[in-house]
Amino acid sequence: MIDFLSNNTKIIENIIQKALLQNRYELLEPEAKEFIEACGINTTKQRMTSSREEAIQAARSMGYPVVLKIVSPDISHKTEVGGVKLGIQDDNGVVNAYDEITRDVTSRQPGARIHGIIVQEMATPSTEVIVGGLRDPQFGPAVMFGLGGIFVEVFKDVSFRIAPVEEYEARDMIRQIKGAEVLKGFRNRKAADISALAQTIVQVSDIMVTIEEVKEIDLNPILVYPIGLKAVDARIILNQFISSQNS
Repeated sequence: MIDFLSNNTKIIENIIQKALLQNRYELLEPEAKEFIEACGINTTKQRMTSSREEAIQAARSMGYPVVLKIVSPDISHKTEVGGVKLGIQDDNGVVNAYDEITRDVTSRQPGARIHGIIVQEMATPSTEVIVGGLRDPQFGPAVMFGLGGIFVEVFKDVSFRIAPVEEYEARDMIRQIKGAEVLKGFRNRKAADISALAQTIVQVSDIMVTIEEVKEIDLNPILVYPIGLKAVDARIILNQFISSQNS
């Protein structure tokens, strides 16, 4: 088991309770990323902003290029409503992206509650993978692994295990998918950090086993590098049955 509960229990509890008090069962992206960071999973730097000026300050502090994303409890698929802008290179780009996101989201999804806009570091491109967790009605907590992009969307190239998962089982999950060769390096690309990836699968397994309020977790994409990885996006759904018991 990962030893995150000893130091970060309060962080995790506060994130969950804040959402439940607001009758939300899906964490906002900043909350989901703070949650997984508290569990030891590396993610991209980010800052929540509520104005163009704040967004510029955030972008300058973390360094260009950056990404801007809408934050709304009513929007799960941000790109479909124009809520994501990538590769922003300067202050003017931040201003333009901020205004475009606000305009497009308001136009395409009227009435959506907007909590702000995230400024996030633009992670260096690399091999994309997905790590997820869910609670199966029959088997209980389980974990999933797959390559990102068309591999998961078209070919459904994923592997599953019932949690808890040990590191050797996580490595088996990685080897099991059809696209596993991509992670070994090709066309002058270095091999991905399999140890870091296996550890992340174990960490997600431990979350599903230990934190019963979590119904689903989806880290997509995770960028895997020759050394280390970063979860670029995170989605966490809470268990409504558990939350109703605690209320």
